[in-house]
Amino acid sequence: MNHLDLRYADTSPRHVLDLYLPDTSPPPGGHPLIVHIHGGAWRVGDKRDRQLHAPQQMLAQGYALAAVNYRLSGEAQFPAQIHDVKAAIRWLRGHAAEYRIDPQRVAAWGGSAGGHLASLVGTSVGVAELDDLTLGHPHERSDVQAVVSWFGPTDFLKMDVYLRQTGCGTPDHGASDSPESQLLGAPIAEVPDAVRRANPESWLRPDCPPFLLQHGTRDHLVPYQHSVRLADRIDEVAGAGRARLTLLEGARHGGAAFESAENLVIVAGFLREHLG
Repeated sequence: MNHLDLRYADTSPRHVLDLYLPDTSPPPGGHPLIVHIHGGAWRVGDKRDRQLHAPQQMLAQGYALAAVNYRLSGEAQFPAQIHDVKAAIRWLRGHAAEYRIDPQRVAAWGGSAGGHLASLVGTSVGVAELDDLTLGHPHERSDVQAVVSWFGPTDFLKMDVYLRQTGCGTPDHGASDSPESQLLGAPIAEVPDAVRRANPESWLRPDCPPFLLQHGTRDHLVPYQHSVRLADRIDEVAGAGRARLTLLEGARHGGAAFESAENLVIVAGFLREHLG
């Protein structure tokens, strides 16, 4: 059953989500929930574009799936995007009984800019400046129990450094019109504090949820070192094994290697391990 264009807040036309429920009867407590966050450099994209194809495969395994739109950088600068995603998670928890979803078993999954936001959801629990309770359901939690990040960026100031190391892509992320600069409202080198706030590594805590980080070694837009570094930092802060890293040899920024049946078995296994 599909519930489309549900409003989770009221201050932007982008404050909508789609909720897909599996055909199977829910277990006691409700269906575990995947919250999918689309990519698109924080400036384009939609909850129903083809990025949703892979997480939709999890419906057959009994997961509910929420696909979230959020304000793009042309409408609002960071941290509006993470405010929106957390508001959507609170809304989903507030309506968990109505839709028979389990508020105790929630995963965030995103690719590229969506992977960045999913990672930030996972690391920034309780960080007041990255939450806006006025968007609704202030008494609900916005934490998640697992994170799947596909080729998401972390430290924007390292983008060009990593691209030069790999020799893939164009190291132009310091430009004023780069996606990262547009997200933060200024060239990234001029706003290091904003870069720090947007970096999931900045908020890591020992109780962060488990992460599955997957990245292509020939990614020409978001170099794979972002995921390597984040995995290392998670294990340093939260203990060895809290982060699982999969490097897809030769894969670029998304594509068939990520959506293959073989790789989705890996994702499904991770979700099953941590959501049940």
